[in-house]
Amino acid sequence: MLGFFSNKQPAHPLADPREAKNVLAEIGGREPLDAMEDASAWLESIVADESFKLAQRLDIIFKLDEAAAAQARRLGRDYPSLSAAGRSQETRQWEAGHGYWQLLIDAYGDCLARFRAAGKDGDAIRPQLPLLYARLIDALAAQFKWKQFRYGPVDAQFWATLGGIYLAAVEAKVEQKSLQLYAGSPETTIEAVYLKVLVFQATSMDKLQPLEIEVGERLIAHFLPHFSLIRELRPDNVYWVDAAKPLPPTRLAKLPEVTPTLRFFNGVRAMEAVEKTMAQIRAEGRVPPDINMGAQYAADTVLPVLQHLALCWAPKPPMRSTARRRISSPLKAVNGLAAVHKRLSGRANGSEGIESWAVDDVSLGGLGASVSISRNDWIRVGCLVGLQPDGGENWLVGIVRRYVRSAPNQGSVGVETISKSPRAVLADAGGLWTEALLLDVPQVGEYARMALPPDALEDKVALVFSLDDKTARLHPRETLAKGADYVIANFFVQSFS
Repeated sequence: MLGFFSNKQPAHPLADPREAKNVLAEIGGREPLDAMEDASAWLESIVADESFKLAQRLDIIFKLDEAAAAQARRLGRDYPSLSAAGRSQETRQWEAGHGYWQLLIDAYGDCLARFRAAGKDGDAIRPQLPLLYARLIDALAAQFKWKQFRYGPVDAQFWATLGGIYLAAVEAKVEQKSLQLYAGSPETTIEAVYLKVLVFQATSMDKLQPLEIEVGERLIAHFLPHFSLIRELRPDNVYWVDAAKPLPPTRLAKLPEVTPTLRFFNGVRAMEAVEKTMAQIRAEGRVPPDINMGAQYAADTVLPVLQHLALCWAPKPPMRSTARRRISSPLKAVNGLAAVHKRLSGRANGSEGIESWAVDDVSLGGLGASVSISRNDWIRVGCLVGLQPDGGENWLVGIVRRYVRSAPNQGSVGVETISKSPRAVLADAGGLWTEALLLDVPQVGEYARMALPPDALEDKVALVFSLDDKTARLHPRETLAKGADYVIANFFVQSFS
């Protein structure tokens, strides 16, 4: 009777099995963004609550992770499409996705630390350690993808934590134990989950756009059985990693220091499988149904990513077509087609929209530069930029092909130069006036490239514009490149007089 009238309640709502069941069901049924924000709040509260015993704490975190897993993956799948939805919505989704995985990492890491400090009292969760190791590595992998959506930074501690968990599994002799990460998922091993992160890093995601990163991760999961992590040094080894060191996997240019924690892997068999898959896609015009892409993607979206994977996994890295020359020089940069057109047409005011970069190296095909990341943080792989070298009057047009954040406010970009003498024109496209960039000198009977807004390019609709007291008429042919605010196409020069 005294217990019936007691005001004492469970210290945490999720300690009540009935309440926990309702909360988890609600998270699983919500929209991804809302689900992640709710799950994040619950994770924070669990870690902060000292009333849980270790076994109960881990059990609730496992269940919360399981309930939120599908929505968390959907959030990552949908994020690349948000570039046109506005920066505030994109930022909210990125913070929710990245933040959720960080909180899950913290929650699992807290359980692991409590286990190590508990001595014999930790024996209650010992049978669950393999799943804990695997889920923790998987959470690190998911957060790594979210970091890569914004091109970093990824610090040394990430690699130290990742390698440390893998080595703990090795010490416990469970790294190759078959397990199921989540209900309904195929069986895997801790070593395979760890290897997937290594392959993801080795696949140069800094050269892909967010959608391509999402597609690339799915493809890596599909081709992962063609990789293996080995201890022996073999002639066909391509990459090495020392799990005890805070370093990412590295191409094997020279033999690293031999230690018990040194591992090797290569992608030769995977590259061969990729090439067969590309041939199949070209023959059938579709992505093979046995590849779990998480969504429907057109063949022309998947093929460039497969080509990228094949290059990265080849025994020899792709060679540069032109030599780089190291220099150090200031550089002015503006973002996007509209800003470049405004600058070239003389309509920009002073330093409006200009950012200062520092050139690190140049080649015939482009340049590398160090950048200070501005508050609006617009730099992305694939974006179009206007560049003006220090002391020059001319502007170049380029496309960002590589982007790495070395620190929260610092980064490194690689830009492919697509025109050294661009011209801003106002073109008549079948009665609709559009701002466009002429990238080549027009010659009658030849082709010239133009950059224009995506909705301004139409088949069989010629562009007519005035340039240097002449009238040019150009007809669209094949599309060469696309970005968020531009399309670049070849045009046949019918007349220019």
